[in-house]
Amino acid sequence: MTGDAVEENLLTPDGPSAGPSAELSGDAWATVLAPRLAQFAAVARHEHMTRAARQLGMPQSTLSRAMARLEADLGVTLFARQGRTLRLTRAGTTFRRAAERALAEVDRAAESVRLDADPGSGRVAFGFLHTLGPETVPSLLRAFRAEHPRVRFQLVQTYGEAMLAKLRAGGLDMCLTSPLPDDPALVVRRLDEQRLRLVVPVGHRLAGRKRVRLAEVADDAFVTLEPGYGLRRITDALCAEAGFTPRVAFEGEEAETLRGLVAAGLGVALLPPPAVARPGVRELGLTGVRAAREIGLAWLDGQQDTPPVAAFKRFLLSRKDHLLPRAEPPAP
Repeated sequence: MTGDAVEENLLTPDGPSAGPSAELSGDAWATVLAPRLAQFAAVARHEHMTRAARQLGMPQSTLSRAMARLEADLGVTLFARQGRTLRLTRAGTTFRRAAERALAEVDRAAESVRLDADPGSGRVAFGFLHTLGPETVPSLLRAFRAEHPRVRFQLVQTYGEAMLAKLRAGGLDMCLTSPLPDDPALVVRRLDEQRLRLVVPVGHRLAGRKRVRLAEVADDAFVTLEPGYGLRRITDALCAEAGFTPRVAFEGEEAETLRGLVAAGLGVALLPPPAVARPGVRELGLTGVRAAREIGLAWLDGQQDTPPVAAFKRFLLSRKDHLLPRAEPPAP
């Protein structure tokens, strides 16, 4: 029996006429169809089973059975025979367009992840807190890119809880966060400590002092970050340690905005040092409490790093106790 005769026997479909082999919906169709899309596309392109099988490197009889099964699963005839040539039916033409789009998307995705894993020019998805954005992160990236000039970065700047949720969901390779999370799904390494200051308006009764006790502003209005931000949790905890609950007048999403509110006389705030001194405020040291926040690097436990991710992780871990652009004295 010739190869073409085998084709004719195997594509004499008693399968499609019987309707779908099962009722499928949702992801089940993808499970059934995905392995056959490249086979179908090859047959549709060559319009000949033997030539398609030769391109795919598989037995022609196996490919012919796969196409018959595909028609049976879909409940439609995809190919019509004209002599020894196969022609697409109208349903086959429609399915070919969809199959080629799907295969092209898989190709793009595969190329994307391949490029992301390239040691020289791959991609790192890196998250960090808003307060680290103006100075710390740009300095880190500049230093890393000096040795890895073609590595690409996807940067995500947000507050702690949202960033950790994105990390757990696989949207980030790693992140700089504070306070350090206690989560068995994450690996966390402390990298540095940043002292916090009490920021008051220039006309404030304490503005002439260099250091104060936090309890001295127990009756003042506070401007703070919104709940969910790590710095807000630290502020609440420090005030509780000092014996009071802060009276919050304004909540915001960005530290420099809070400094502007303090400069306008709308309250006081606990904030890390600014990248650039802001007029209208005084930054006071605190006594009696350990007013500092730990900054750490977090990533998913057990994740397999691509070469660029591994290189950036090693770089950040090597900056332990030297993460911040300007060294600060240890907290009292």
